[in-house]
Amino acid sequence: MAEGCMMALRYGMVFFNLLFWLGGCGILGVGVWLSVTQGNFATLSSSLPSLSAANLLIAVGTIIMVIGCLGCVGAVKESRPLLLTFFILLLLIFFLEILSIMLFFIYQDEIDHYAQRDLKKGLHLFGTEGNVGLTNAWMIVQTDFRCCGVTNHTDWFEVYNATRVPDSCCLEYSDNCGLDNPGTWWTAPCYERVKDWLNENLVALWIFALCTALMQILGLVFSMAMFCQAVKVETFYA
Repeated sequence: MAEGCMMALRYGMVFFNLLFWLGGCGILGVGVWLSVTQGNFATLSSSLPSLSAANLLIAVGTIIMVIGCLGCVGAVKESRPLLLTFFILLLLIFFLEILSIMLFFIYQDEIDHYAQRDLKKGLHLFGTEGNVGLTNAWMIVQTDFRCCGVTNHTDWFEVYNATRVPDSCCLEYSDNCGLDNPGTWWTAPCYERVKDWLNENLVALWIFALCTALMQILGLVFSMAMFCQAVKVETFYA
């Protein structure tokens, strides 16, 4: 009976961690692809220039792959140290995610203020040497979200020291259209436009978050159950 339970737990653990590992491979692959093909697309933040989509995906994918590999090897070899390591790492990540969500809601106003201030600071790097990624990022955001500036199109006036905006702010793009009449520019703030987009997709984001949490909980249950079963089997045959 004990061996049957152990076998069922092993197969369940291997299957779960194989999916986990494959998911990590996929995320890592997308991150590497973005890094190679979209290397000039970086972050909008001037304080965190390395915080790009590609780097984030590479880091997350690598962590998931390592944890999934630990779980798989631990399940196949029935190694208690590996199973316990897998459990502790997954539990730590789970608590960090919960803590991050709590801090986000508690300090939402402060985060908003800091983000807007940092983004405005980043505007001054737009079009400068060595900041091609940030420049491309702003051009894409303003074009896709049909917005201009962080809180207002006048944010750009401080950057250029003139009444002008980047050409990506224009209702109809053309060279040097940012020098034309303000009536030909997008005026909606990009920060609010992005927040509105996130709010519109809030249900999908929560579904993704709940599915992620469910997978992590299942991983914790499987690993701890297998660890306890391994202890019982070892005690039984001792």
